[in-house]
Amino acid sequence: MKKFFFIPIILLFLTSCIDSQITSPKVSFENGITVSVEIADKDDERMKGLMFRKELEENHGMLFIFDDEKPRSFWMKNTLIPLDMIFINKDFEIVKILQAEPCESDSCILYSSDKPVNYVVEVNKGFCEEKNISQGMKIKIEK
Repeated sequence: MKKFFFIPIILLFLTSCIDSQITSPKVSFENGITVSVEIADKDDERMKGLMFRKELEENHGMLFIFDDEKPRSFWMKNTLIPLDMIFINKDFEIVKILQAEPCESDSCILYSSDKPVNYVVEVNKGFCEEKNISQGMKIKIEK
């Protein structure tokens, strides 16, 4: 009987140890704001992005990582939630922030960085204004 009592306790302990070691990637802005992100670093992940999602948790987003630095354009095809797009260069500096609206038609607006970037962070629309995130700020990526 005593053996059966300890098994659930051991399992609970092991589960809490595993959970504490699993951390999601984060983007930290120089003003102390941190966002948990999903990584999109493969072509198929970048193409899908946040399409078809009905919501995005507060302080969460998606980090698009590219192998090379060049001007980037995004569209909101089949994206259901309005977003802030934060364009970031190879030096981890924000070079542009745009607010993007959902689009379910075949002719969607292109949102472009104009300048070369390696990274784009998408968060809920209004996040940057609310959290005082602006062009020229630096970020850190914590995987």
